[in-house]
Amino acid sequence: MQTGEDIQGLRKIIDLTRLISLFILAIHFYILCYKAFRELGLTAEITDRLVGNIAKLGLFDGLFRAKCAALLCLAISLLGAKGRKDEKADRKSILLSIAAGLTVYWLAFLSLYLPLANLWMAVLYIALSLVGYLLVLNGGVRLSRLIKGSLAKDIFNLENETFPQEERLLENEYSVNLPAIYKLKQEERYSWINIINPFRGLLVAGTPGAGKSYFVIRHIIDQHLRKGFSMFLYDFKFDDLSKIAYNKLLQYQSNYQVRPKFYVINFDDLDRTHRCNPLDPQSMNDLTDATEASRTIMMGLNRDWIKKQGDFFVESPINFLTAIIWYLRCYDNGRYCTLPHVIELMQVDYDRLFAVLNGQPEIQVLINPFISAWQNNASAQLEGQIASAKIGLARLASASLYYVLSGNDFTLDVNNPKEPKVICVGNNPQKLQTYGAVLSLYISRMIKLVNRRGQLKSSLVFDEFPTIYFNNMDSLIATARSNKVATTLAVQDFSQLKKDYGAEQAEVITGIVGNVIAGQVTGDTAKKLSESFGKILQDKESRNISSSDISISRSTQMDYAIPASKIAALSSGEFVGFIADNPEQKIGLKMFHSEIQNDHNAIAREEGAYTNIPLITRVSREEIAENYDKIKRQVADLVELEFKRISARNAAAADNDAGSVQQSGAKSAKATIKKGGRAKKKGKGQNMGGPPVSF
Repeated sequence: MQTGEDIQGLRKIIDLTRLISLFILAIHFYILCYKAFRELGLTAEITDRLVGNIAKLGLFDGLFRAKCAALLCLAISLLGAKGRKDEKADRKSILLSIAAGLTVYWLAFLSLYLPLANLWMAVLYIALSLVGYLLVLNGGVRLSRLIKGSLAKDIFNLENETFPQEERLLENEYSVNLPAIYKLKQEERYSWINIINPFRGLLVAGTPGAGKSYFVIRHIIDQHLRKGFSMFLYDFKFDDLSKIAYNKLLQYQSNYQVRPKFYVINFDDLDRTHRCNPLDPQSMNDLTDATEASRTIMMGLNRDWIKKQGDFFVESPINFLTAIIWYLRCYDNGRYCTLPHVIELMQVDYDRLFAVLNGQPEIQVLINPFISAWQNNASAQLEGQIASAKIGLARLASASLYYVLSGNDFTLDVNNPKEPKVICVGNNPQKLQTYGAVLSLYISRMIKLVNRRGQLKSSLVFDEFPTIYFNNMDSLIATARSNKVATTLAVQDFSQLKKDYGAEQAEVITGIVGNVIAGQVTGDTAKKLSESFGKILQDKESRNISSSDISISRSTQMDYAIPASKIAALSSGEFVGFIADNPEQKIGLKMFHSEIQNDHNAIAREEGAYTNIPLITRVSREEIAENYDKIKRQVADLVELEFKRISARNAAAADNDAGSVQQSGAKSAKATIKKGGRAKKKGKGQNMGGPPVSF
């Protein structure tokens, strides 16, 4: 009750209790220091009789009973005290005052053992006891002025932003399961990040050092190889992930019905690389395959073209490159259908090149605009159409690239049931512009072969995905699920994906994946993730401080479960995200904010025992140079042979046309003579019956 009468009554009770405390203390002093009081003449018979009757209660026996009772009554009076609330009240000084008062109050009895006269001994004892009493009283009164329960108890709202997470281990033959620890209020609990359906796509995001490879991707490689997946791995910083894949394959190769083979594409160390032709003619069935390959190459070489698709000076080089590729695919059953041969054929003079290409009927519709520009002397337009393709591909004209791209050690059908493979392609951050386009072509051709029915389950892992270009990645994620193709894309930030792929395609890629694991990211990426995670019900508390009391109001409201500021401040190994489930394996708690647990010592021991990727074959500089010169000779011989054949065919056709005209003229002359020369002379010297004018 907070009525005025109740408050007034409470104050009277407090005052009475405190008065009782002082009365007990006064009686104690009178009894204990009676001799001193008598010397001062402060005693009386009636007082002695009254105090004697009170002393019979036993409360005043000894030194401490009465003082303890007085202190207890003081404490009771302080419990009901409500001082004016002071936000500047210092808890430490208050407790120090109370502690000092109690110490002086209880140790005052030591003064009774000093060699002093009764009067001075009594004065010292009473003074010390009263000083201690007043210090306790002062501290107790100030204690009531403190604001109980500081408003800054959880200044970052950490406890409110915790939520229950999945603690069950849910496994199947395709799953990736990551052990983790999360907080629920003030309690740490163990949980599992269960990626039970990796075929719905997995997007791993995080700034450099957030732990994408160490905490997530290495476990995907490990668990998928253990469960019998074929694999294609794009290793941006070769051979960090490739070495893991190679050693894990050695460890788990007995888990496969047909043991997979390990292949490597590496342009820096030709002794440790296989050779593979991404334009393998057997995998190119029609002109659309050539178009897709040419688009991938040109977009990989000119990343700014991704945002300009459909422009005249973007589509023209793509069409020209498509014509070159398809011509070599059709020539001699694809004998020279490799990217090095394509590059060299593009460098041929226009008159010979157009003559050779025009001999292939399927690509005439593609090269007609170029031939028209050449015949009409529109050199500036022609160079604008073709030079972009020639200049870009000229960056790939190196002997080492020619060596790798012109071989046929393996095909890109990774998930072939009869010949499963684990293929690792390595990039070099220092040569990104050169290698990125070629690796993009490998990936484009590989995905075409992988995304088919009746193949093995396969895992495609792309570290630093924005460094390569693959058109229609969203279509792969959307359609490959039924073909058991698990796609993992690692990016540093959504803005990086937007810069390299364009806003529309980046938006589709980030929106279509079913599983998202994000470490520390900032800016728009953190904001978008926070909005994706949604809101949870959180407790809110507000306090109103008055002169004598505090009013508290508590409520609940929906607020972001994982704010963008928290995502931007995640530690290495700490991840947020959500996962997708299956109809037969429902997961109610799909969202998580936890710290993935790695056994660092075990991983260090395991990596210390890894074997390096073995030497494949010794390649000398002479062999590389010989292969380079051989490709140039083959293209030169092809053009020369085809140009001669076309010239001979045209000459034969011209002779046939001339013979036909002469034969037609002779027949016409004979017919005229036979009719008797119906024509009459119309002027002097004009012979209308002579032979026809020869052509």
